[in-house]
Amino acid sequence: MMHNDDKSWVIKVGLASCGIAAGGNRVFGVFKSKLESKSIRAELKSTGCIGMCYREVLVEVCSQHGSTFYGQVTPERVERIIDQHIIGGNPVDEWAVPQDEINSFMSRQKRIVLRNCGIINPESIDDYLDSSGYMALHKVLGKTPIEVIDEVTRSGLRGRGGAGFTTGVKWLTTRKAKGSPKYVICNADEGDPGAFMDRSVLESDPHSVLEGMLIAGYAIGATEGIVYVRAEYPLAIQRLEKALEQARERKYIGNDILGCDFDFNISIRQGAGAFVCGEETALIMSIEGKRGMPRLRPPFPSQSGLWGRPTNINNVETYANVPWIVLNGAETYAAYGTAKSKGTKVFALAGSIARGGLIEVPMGISIREIVTDIGGGTAGGTDFKAVQLGGPSGGVIPASMADIPVDYESISQTGAIVGSGGMIVMDGNACMVDVAKFFLNFTQDESCGKCTFCRIGTRRMLEILEKITGGKGTEDDISTLEELAGEIKKSSLCGLGQTAPNPVLTTIKYFRDEYMEHITNKKCPAKKCQALITYIIDGAKCPGCGLCIRYCPVNAISGNKKEAHSIDPDICIRCGLCNSICRKGAVIAV
Repeated sequence: MMHNDDKSWVIKVGLASCGIAAGGNRVFGVFKSKLESKSIRAELKSTGCIGMCYREVLVEVCSQHGSTFYGQVTPERVERIIDQHIIGGNPVDEWAVPQDEINSFMSRQKRIVLRNCGIINPESIDDYLDSSGYMALHKVLGKTPIEVIDEVTRSGLRGRGGAGFTTGVKWLTTRKAKGSPKYVICNADEGDPGAFMDRSVLESDPHSVLEGMLIAGYAIGATEGIVYVRAEYPLAIQRLEKALEQARERKYIGNDILGCDFDFNISIRQGAGAFVCGEETALIMSIEGKRGMPRLRPPFPSQSGLWGRPTNINNVETYANVPWIVLNGAETYAAYGTAKSKGTKVFALAGSIARGGLIEVPMGISIREIVTDIGGGTAGGTDFKAVQLGGPSGGVIPASMADIPVDYESISQTGAIVGSGGMIVMDGNACMVDVAKFFLNFTQDESCGKCTFCRIGTRRMLEILEKITGGKGTEDDISTLEELAGEIKKSSLCGLGQTAPNPVLTTIKYFRDEYMEHITNKKCPAKKCQALITYIIDGAKCPGCGLCIRYCPVNAISGNKKEAHSIDPDICIRCGLCNSICRKGAVIAV
């Protein structure tokens, strides 16, 4: 039996939101108590999210001989991992994540923004410093601001918040703008359904974002930075606050930073969760204590932003790229990606995907490579049907176009957008009309109400979609949707309204046959639209167990025990409960 006294073992437990939700804190606590009771001097540390959210709770056991990842770790599994692996020196193979799965998930990635995520302790500035943290800040303070801006410009980095505007150009414009003081704002108001890129970075590597903001502040001549983060991200806020406290203690934030004539302070402002506040001008109004509503541009925030002063706004992912670019050089970053879309992009894989989580890939990779090779295909191995890219402002791209490269130009030609990086995968069980209705319902709810076309137009579009999914649609409804969409895109003030029709337009463009099936035959091929479903019982399969009778909330099912049952369609409310609980597959949706 091996006894460890030199701390050569390191045990890392993933404690981002995904890990904690899966029970990570309890796993961490059991590891701590068992290591103490067995007098094992291994180093136990918490990390953020390495991206394999589908395998949480993730535990990495490291030694001089290598490391082993354990997935779906429960408190009950901890003692055997300690006894067999750490004490005995033999990994518990049946609980370990297979190496070919790790290779498949990781080999096509290039981790720049996520370089420290799942590796370092996000609450330790020393861990960040050991990973070359704040070295980029040291480096830029030896350069002129214009040299720093030039480096960022030559890298080809574009804003990762959705619009894809060239970062260096925005910085230069803000630097040249007249007026002071100048401000740096980090937009962490991530609101797309299915998106969790910014949250994961803030939870897993907050110092990289702060360092990026410091470099931006030095470059544009600002003295104050603000992180605008939604209050629904409590763990991200907690770790960000701790990182700020540590950075101030080490003199990376404050006055005369690193002994140079550079003052820069950073504070946090919490948003109430309004999707529209992800738009730059609405975000600024929110910080100023006003209702978050967009305003006309120009002037752009780089000319007249917070309190009417020049303001640079980038999102979490954009700032997290900056330290790496400074340390490794613009040319190294620009070597990844395509001619016009340089570098890497972080995506949140969600929906019907086998390996849901967080990935970072070079721009130009195909949708198929992301879904099939990295994501492992759809959950359950069913046919891949489409992806929703870019959130409510994006659109649906069918599987038939999955070989298209993921870059700003190629994706925009489909009618979707890259957006901030949410990628929702759908299989054959998804109804495209229902998907369009879901996203339009979201944007309709989140409209600030300032523009008539956005406020009323999206409501009229939603009513038409509800009419179609309710079995009352007509063929004229499709042309009406397209006409309304054009007017809303043309007449809305901000990006939320201008892009709100995209999910509807792209589903009509690529899945018009599904709309026609709803309208002409009053059928939902995916069996998602409740009003268009009829439930029947296959008498040959029904054993007469009575389970469906007991669970039916409206007593629509009848039949004698051990005889085939039947459903009264006039009473049935189409809740689908009978279909979900039938153990013999006798209840069928038609």
